[in-house]
Amino acid sequence: MSERGADDDVVVEIRVLPGGEGLPLPSYMSADAAGCDLFAAVESDLTLAPGGRALVPAGIAIALPRGYEAQVRPRSGLAIKHGVTCLNSPGTIDADYRGPVGIVLINHGSDPFVIRRGERIAQLIVAPVERAQFRRVGELPSTQRDSGGFGSTGGT
Repeated sequence: MSERGADDDVVVEIRVLPGGEGLPLPSYMSADAAGCDLFAAVESDLTLAPGGRALVPAGIAIALPRGYEAQVRPRSGLAIKHGVTCLNSPGTIDADYRGPVGIVLINHGSDPFVIRRGERIAQLIVAPVERAQFRRVGELPSTQRDSGGFGSTGGT
């Protein structure tokens, strides 16, 4: 069972790592935001050349309750304004991981992009996890779609 806070929120323990001192903790920017922003814990400006990628530290480690995961997702503003997004998206943080949180950013834009200390670079979504049991069978139940994939339902 997960620990709940005063507002019935899931409690995620957080440790500020060396390099993360003085930065805000992950925070929601509006009352109904699904994701909280993660901040760049770079020591000095980091420039991503067009096509370049880097692992950017968030300066934190977290302890998720069992039965939860955290997903690291891109920020739409960085994507539309600069062509900067997350690789391996969404990145998954498992409940038993206690290491540093890092964000793999890539610059798909045509101009260099400078990542500055404290800049909001990604979103963190905490979500429940369902575990599956996989059972080998000789045949799968038939559906109207069956094995049609990649565009088989129409549209582009």
